[in-house]
Amino acid sequence: MHHHTPPPHPEPVTLPVNRTEGCPFDPPAELARLREERPLTRLRYPDGHMGWLATGHSVVREILADRRFSSRQELLHSPIMDLGELPPAMVGDLTGIDAPEHTRYRRLLIGSFTVRRMRALTERVEQITTEHLDAMEREGPTADLVEAYARPVPALMICELLGVPYADRELFQDHAATLLTQSADEQERDTALTALHEYLRNLVLAKHTEPTDDLLSDLTAADLTDEELTGIGSLLLVAGLDTTANMIAHGTFALLSNPDQLAALRADPDLADQAVEELMRYLTIADPGVRAALEDVELDGQLIRAGECVTLSLQAANRDPSRFPDPDTLDLRRKATGHLGFGHGIHQCLGQQLARVEMRVAIPALLARFPSLRLAVAPEDVPMRAATNIYGVERLPVTWAPVTWDEGEADGAQRRP
Repeated sequence: MHHHTPPPHPEPVTLPVNRTEGCPFDPPAELARLREERPLTRLRYPDGHMGWLATGHSVVREILADRRFSSRQELLHSPIMDLGELPPAMVGDLTGIDAPEHTRYRRLLIGSFTVRRMRALTERVEQITTEHLDAMEREGPTADLVEAYARPVPALMICELLGVPYADRELFQDHAATLLTQSADEQERDTALTALHEYLRNLVLAKHTEPTDDLLSDLTAADLTDEELTGIGSLLLVAGLDTTANMIAHGTFALLSNPDQLAALRADPDLADQAVEELMRYLTIADPGVRAALEDVELDGQLIRAGECVTLSLQAANRDPSRFPDPDTLDLRRKATGHLGFGHGIHQCLGQQLARVEMRVAIPALLARFPSLRLAVAPEDVPMRAATNIYGVERLPVTWAPVTWDEGEADGAQRRP
């Protein structure tokens, strides 16, 4: 690729956040224009900070892999709203710290996301999805997919991973749901977060005395304080719940809106793995990322000065035509390797294998159970969650043709493994 010298810098931009009406899957169009002009451009932050916006795949990937860019929360400025000076990250929050602290936590945790544990969790995902599909079928033929399916599946999987006792799961899910509801006010959220934190603190104490086969019990044997364990538990809860719930619901919305792709996945269950990667690329729901330069760094013909923040538009990067031909098309046969939906570098999503397992099981199981699944409202009437850094649907009203008794028998015969 030839590097030409970009023309002198135009006026700094602010982060484009408005999506085109009627295109719930596409990033703001302005991002594509900026990416074409210059993959790295000056950005004015809401608090007055002057930094950068990275939109090109290669430059975003490069920054994510470069140790000269920091994730430390207290060094960052939000590109979305003026948050004032940020405090350091909470103890145990891996996302807001750098090496060597980050390395220590990551090393302890990575062993718990083993292939063996993921395999065991796959069986649980299959049971949980079946239970929720059964309930949907009983109560059908309409449902809000978010509430009936997309949210409870990852919530119960996090309970499984952390070893939350069965009796507490309802309570746990209620608090989690409050955190994720857009209509909840600040105080309700704070209350739910405090309650969950308190709950996790007590769970950590319980695991010390009676360990079971789960991640928190594993970690109690490690050299971590109870405060660190509680923080890690909170991080996994918040990071693993909202993202996967949105991918299941928003991914289903995208498939229902692309009937040819839906048909392809139904016809070929082996496409499931590839479909998950392509949906991660195409939807890129967790966005944007921010890093702060620890020293002067020259990148893409620009000098980023120490202390300046770079906002990383992962959605623009994942739609970069120089990396993914015809990037605005959802194509489940595409090999979407190299997408940045889980990030990249040392902060790449720790729970990505679990997220993959959940999506790979939940989406095909839903489509297999309800062959006539379709939206119950016009696509433009699906309420989107715009005001958050995890994008997706707030509710997804779906419907299907109820199965009559005769078909039910035949269907049942087919459904038995």
